[in-house]
Amino acid sequence: MISMLHFLLASASLLALVPVAVLFTEVVCAMQSRRERVTNVGERPPLAVIMPAHDEALIIADTLRALSPELRESDRVLVVADNCSDDTAALAAAAGAEVVVRHDATHRGKRYALDYGLRRLEAAPPQVVLIIDADCRIDARSLNALASLCQRSGRPVQAKYLISPPPGAGVFTRIAAFALIVKNQVRPLGAHRLGLPCHLMGTGMAFPWTLISTAPLATRHIVEDIKLGAALALAGTPPLFCPEATVSSTFPQSNEGLRGQRIRWEHGHLDVALRDAPRLLTCGIGTWRLGLISMGLDLCVPPLALLLLLVAALWIGSALLFFASGAGVAALLSTVAVTLLALSVMLSWGRYGRQVVSLGELLWAGVYALRKVPLYLRFLLAKQSDWVRSKRD
Repeated sequence: MISMLHFLLASASLLALVPVAVLFTEVVCAMQSRRERVTNVGERPPLAVIMPAHDEALIIADTLRALSPELRESDRVLVVADNCSDDTAALAAAAGAEVVVRHDATHRGKRYALDYGLRRLEAAPPQVVLIIDADCRIDARSLNALASLCQRSGRPVQAKYLISPPPGAGVFTRIAAFALIVKNQVRPLGAHRLGLPCHLMGTGMAFPWTLISTAPLATRHIVEDIKLGAALALAGTPPLFCPEATVSSTFPQSNEGLRGQRIRWEHGHLDVALRDAPRLLTCGIGTWRLGLISMGLDLCVPPLALLLLLVAALWIGSALLFFASGAGVAALLSTVAVTLLALSVMLSWGRYGRQVVSLGELLWAGVYALRKVPLYLRFLLAKQSDWVRSKRD
């Protein structure tokens, strides 16, 4: 009985080492002190920005005003007011955007709004399409960097996407913001420095018209960005990361908004990982395409809180078995996993996370992870499969 338990724990610990090793490799590569080459933006093409918006009357005008200085006369901004019950469309038009209104109670969500916007652009298609969410701000020169790199590479391009905690946010919101830094900045930067592609993040994305106009956008998946990036990679155009471009937003202040956002993100990520990671790995290995293999391995890295829970559980179980029977292989493997995970977190915090969460607050990460156990149990029992907008404040 003990030998069988030891075999199971050792096998599980070895399996857990795969995502931990991927995470550690990405983090270590992101730690390199390197000045990123600034993209030449002198010849960037005309572009269209598609901005899906559902009941964004409180912020849409400010978002468009912030975007305006980055645009040229040949550019377009198309706001898709999707199933709105407020003045989003009127306020967007008053701010100078081109607006289309969509009402469809059956096909709801961002993915359908984007597809509707693309169909509007078909009459006079741009060379490059940018997708920016209505609650996001794009940094100066980021739009030009994205469009220029997209034109030169002929591939989708992703900016780093950072979400800040609102003023007065609690410790768990700041830990969540740090986890997003690891996911949306540190890990794709590490892959970029290895010459590997990244996953799409839903906003701050640039596409050549020839790719996005035929892409499978109108799907029923709640994280259409990751699905789209995987589909484009399998078709031969994996997304590029553009570290000099940044889009940013703020976490919802309400607990309801935070909870809805996390359920959508994490259930969607886990679902895509289970469905698409094997396809990416199988196709990548079968065709010797390193980019597909790297994207498949990256998808195997679960959300940081879940990875912490899994590795900690394996380490505790293996340690108890070691003290009870002396069986040491599982304990050794799980200790290596715990060590690499801890190093990954501390290196990321030391270089990129200090401004978001203090070291003392980071020690609450274990409690933060435990608080998310019901979310992961819900994925097993009743996962969310429909898009639900995060409640604004």
